[in-house]
Amino acid sequence: MSSDGNKKQFWKRNAAKVPGSIQHVYGAQHPPFDPLLHANLIKAGNKPPPATPGKPKKATTFQEFESITSDAWDVGDDDDELLAMAAQNLNIEVVMETANKVIENHSKQQEKQRQDETSELDRREDDTQEEVVEDDEDNEEEEEEDRVEEGDATSPEVSFGSQSSPYTDGRLVKSHSEAPIGSPKDAAGERAALHRQRSLPHRPPVIPLVARMADQNTSGTPAMTEREASRLDKFKQLLAGPNTDLDELRKLSWSGIPRQVRPIAWKLLSGYLPANAERRESVLQRKRQEYFGFIQQYYDSRNDEHHQDTYRQIHIDIPRTNPLIPLFQQASVQEIFERILFIWAIRHPASGYVQGINDLVTPFFVVFVFEYIEEEVENFDVSSLQEEALRNIEADSFWCMSKLLDGIQDNYTFAQPGIQKKVKALEELVSRIDESVHRHMQQYEVEYLQFAFRWMNNLLMRELPLRCTIRLWDTYQAEPEGFSHFHLYVCAAFLVRWRKEILEERDFQGLMILLQNLPTMHWGNEEVSVLLAEAYRLKFAFADAPNHYKR
Repeated sequence: MSSDGNKKQFWKRNAAKVPGSIQHVYGAQHPPFDPLLHANLIKAGNKPPPATPGKPKKATTFQEFESITSDAWDVGDDDDELLAMAAQNLNIEVVMETANKVIENHSKQQEKQRQDETSELDRREDDTQEEVVEDDEDNEEEEEEDRVEEGDATSPEVSFGSQSSPYTDGRLVKSHSEAPIGSPKDAAGERAALHRQRSLPHRPPVIPLVARMADQNTSGTPAMTEREASRLDKFKQLLAGPNTDLDELRKLSWSGIPRQVRPIAWKLLSGYLPANAERRESVLQRKRQEYFGFIQQYYDSRNDEHHQDTYRQIHIDIPRTNPLIPLFQQASVQEIFERILFIWAIRHPASGYVQGINDLVTPFFVVFVFEYIEEEVENFDVSSLQEEALRNIEADSFWCMSKLLDGIQDNYTFAQPGIQKKVKALEELVSRIDESVHRHMQQYEVEYLQFAFRWMNNLLMRELPLRCTIRLWDTYQAEPEGFSHFHLYVCAAFLVRWRKEILEERDFQGLMILLQNLPTMHWGNEEVSVLLAEAYRLKFAFADAPNHYKR
């Protein structure tokens, strides 16, 4: 079958199965999305020639960076220096010098951790081996008789009892299927597991899909470290002043905002609240009243003929929003989302409602719920909140989402030109930072628009757990043009993060399935911090280069 035939068959079979498929991103006011048509539109009709696999490039900075640091933005005293750089246009030499300090500091911490873990595993393995030897001596005779009865031709020397360690000498090890039932087999299995564990790199514990939605420091988790408590105090002192220094708040927020102060910090960073503390309460009251005035004025018109398509699409999309999190399946929460999205669509006729905008409400809603509760939010029953609190959460979510969309509205106007430009810029950026990945995509005729459209349309929300999105948005709101300009570099770092998996796929279908279902379920703050660190380096390496988008 031809390559085009393979691609058409893939889209026919898989588009409806993949959550948030790019065939479903357009709202009621836009035609269905044809990936092949739009790919041609972007490519201006020029199909890239199949690329022959060239000589593998040296590992990219992201792999090098990731292998020796677990969190470039949480490493002690170097943190303040890096954060100060985030708001300045420094040259790349200074950036790299400071980043190298971070790497060296963090490498020492990781080496100490590995040594401690190795010592512990050695101790456990020695204890296990002693138990194996004692048990095997008791059972050696019985095992030998069983082997003779079964007609086993294996030499008597090949027995568990004759080995002190099957991994350090040259003798054969009897298979588990032949081992007698009882402690020798169990102990040997544990010993093998210990051996495998020592041969694998250290990995953090797997995080459940919807657990730990906020920071690490929530109810049921360990108490804050001294450094975390110190960071929280810095935020509180800054926010307690009569006029909050927004530049200082951005520097602090770049590396993550503690859960306790995130609601007020997000409202300030988004421009929803003024820096002057005395004016905040009056502004909140006025804006909340204004929002519910829109509800009274417009919401009944959802049944009008010319608004029915918009409202119907919103009504269909709301239950699909984070379907694995019970909070968003509550009827009262879905009604709040419907009102927010409908009012926004009515007030922004140039774009109207587009699928994907529904996702952008969820981080604000969750963060502002935390303003009123201390427990985790995934299974929280919002009906237990007072009506006034729910109204405040709804209005604040509407205004902050509106502020976000004001900066990226060309992503959602007809034909979504903002997204098309960003996807093209992503393709050209990746071709410079990792030519192997770029040529591999060309070779198998994977168009960037076919997977990165969703990355731009939903700001990576379909690719990351919600807890990671909230952490990501701390930085986006602290970074100038975070949701538009900086997001491009995050997407580039995100793509190159999977270079090994990408290069292992050898056909169009395998690549598309991988890119639309990347394994980030276990990700937490650490992985997001590393991603942001590499995006930060990419930005300073390429953003001000004269030939930024030229090869």
